[in-house]
Amino acid sequence: MEPTPSWISPEVFVWLRENARVAALFILFAPGAVALLAEAIWPRQQSQPAPEEPPRTEPPRTEPPSTELPSTEPPSTEPLSTEPLSAEPASLEPAEPVPAPAPEAVPEPVAVSEPAPAPPPVAEAIPPEPAPAPVSLRERLARTSETLVGRLGAVLGGRPLDAELMDELEAALFTADLGVATAESLLERVKKEATGADASRVREILRDSILEKLNRVEPKASEQVSGGPPHVVLVLGVNGSGKTTTIGKLAARHAAEGRKVVLGAADTFRAAAIDQLQVWGERVGCTVVAGEPGGDPAAVAFDTVKAAVAEEADIALIDTAGRLQTKKPLMEELGKIARVLGRDVPGAPHETLLVLDSNTGQNAISQTRLFTEVTEVTGLVLTKLDGSAKGGVIVGLADEFGIPVQFVGVGEGIEDLRNFQAAEFVDALFGDA
Repeated sequence: MEPTPSWISPEVFVWLRENARVAALFILFAPGAVALLAEAIWPRQQSQPAPEEPPRTEPPRTEPPSTELPSTEPPSTEPLSTEPLSAEPASLEPAEPVPAPAPEAVPEPVAVSEPAPAPPPVAEAIPPEPAPAPVSLRERLARTSETLVGRLGAVLGGRPLDAELMDELEAALFTADLGVATAESLLERVKKEATGADASRVREILRDSILEKLNRVEPKASEQVSGGPPHVVLVLGVNGSGKTTTIGKLAARHAAEGRKVVLGAADTFRAAAIDQLQVWGERVGCTVVAGEPGGDPAAVAFDTVKAAVAEEADIALIDTAGRLQTKKPLMEELGKIARVLGRDVPGAPHETLLVLDSNTGQNAISQTRLFTEVTEVTGLVLTKLDGSAKGGVIVGLADEFGIPVQFVGVGEGIEDLRNFQAAEFVDALFGDA
């Protein structure tokens, strides 16, 4: 069977094959038959897209012989129509393929050199912000001054000192956490030198009396403890007093002055103390000797001194446990640490600092009493005086124990751990600085 040409529908092709003669007669005698036949053939051809390759050459088609018998009817006597055909018979040959248009030549891009970006505008030099002015000691001691001196001013007012005013003054001094003995000594001097005087005179006497007591505990250059290197400092204090933070600040001070520092985390009873001291070591840039939590504090202190000697350090600061349990275990532990420190460095520890929280008031006095019973304390550090409502305890400590006050903490910054100077402290306390 011959293949169906691509330019004609299969239905029309089959019909033409089976009715070839009828189609021929139809074309000859029916007006418009050619147009109808073209309409049946050409729409399909036109709807097909032009082939991409040249069409195949079809072999000539041969009409099969007709199997119909010749008609026995007499030929028609009607004259043939002389009317011309309305259209020429459609060619059965396939139309020539329409060649696809040649692709347009795409011009190669021309490299265009972009102009160099304009240099950014030169920013005007901004002068560095000036460093903030250091906060004065008077501002740091504002609450302490208000609690102690402010209360005295409210009691005295403008009245002359009489028996009734003396009773009110006594109550104010006893509630200022000066301690019983210190409050009584101050009252005795006021009664002796200011009876009948006005408030300004009473205030002057109290100021001079407090300054005298604090002058006795101001460290003198001739009394500075020396030893080493390394200079070994043992730091004592209960938990929460600011002991470990004070050690970090002291390390930062020494490092800023060009000294090499080694820290010893001998507070093995509190794991957080070890971590805290290691953070300070990283911040300051010094070696930290630490043991396992719950380990032997004396062993850590011994390793600290050995490391300080090996590194030729100038200062060795050793933290200790802050627990106040019973006197005997505390005495044994501190005595053991002191003996161990003196093995490699003669005279060590060269200093033993007791850190006290000023906010604890009379508890600071009782802690000092307990520690001085079990070991020799060479210096005090009073912390948190900036927020203390009981800052008068420093006067009571000075009056009762006479231990030098090496440093006072009046803020959280490293620079807020200051050397104690009695006159400066009293001026700030009474608002004269």
